[in-house]
Order: sequence, then C-alpha cells, then structure tokens
Amino acid sequence: QLQASGGGLVQAGGSLRLSCAASGRTVSSYAMGWFRQAPGKEREFVAAINWSGSRMDYADFVKGRFTISRDNAKNTVYLQMNSLKPEDTAVYYCAAKGGRVVVTATLQDYWGQGTLVTVSS
Repeated sequence: QLQASGGGLVQAGGSLRLSCAASGRTVSSYAMGWFRQAPGKEREFVAAINWSGSRMDYADFVKGRFTISRDNAKNTVYLQMNSLKPEDTAVYYCAAKGGRVVVTATLQDYWGQGTLVTVSS
C-alpha cells in the first residue's frame, strides 16, 4: 500500500513537500513516480526516480521547480515542489513500477490514494 501525504493549500510561489510511504511491501527495488490529475484532465506524469535514486526524470513543466527523492531505509519517496503555480493545482498520486522507470501512467504496478494540492493566485 502506498500512502501519499503533504498536500494542501498554498499561494503561488510557495512550496510543499509530498511524501509517499509504502507499507506492507518494500519498494526499494521499484522505480517510483509522481503523477497528477487536474479536474477534467487526464492523469499526467510529473517525476520519477529509479530504485537506487541515481536517475530522475521530470516532465518539462516542472523542471527546475520540483525535485523527486527517495529514502529506501524509510520506504518513502518525496516530491519537493517549489515556485508553485496555479496550474499545478491537482491531485497528486505516487506510483510504483517494478524494474526501470516508466513514465506512462497505465503501466504502473501500484498506486497511492492521492493528495490534493491547491495553489491560489
């Protein structure tokens, strides 16, 4: 089970850190990713990190603003979000994928329940 947390209401330009804690299984051998879904839109890729933390991938619209990281000892993945914009408003989901990083939402193996991020202008 993946439990996402850390969402909330923040003003434009502010920061939030999302966490995704795994329970019941270890995710140290999984690539982990963050996706988001805004109202009326499809779920989209945000960021991903390989099992060791040596490779990170980002969607173009978050490069330079968001940072994904992981702590395998804590079975947790993080998403540090800086310089938030109103268009970042969405429900953010974490996901696990066995093997290499895959940025396609439909190919993930496990999903968390999502945490809402709202950025006011």
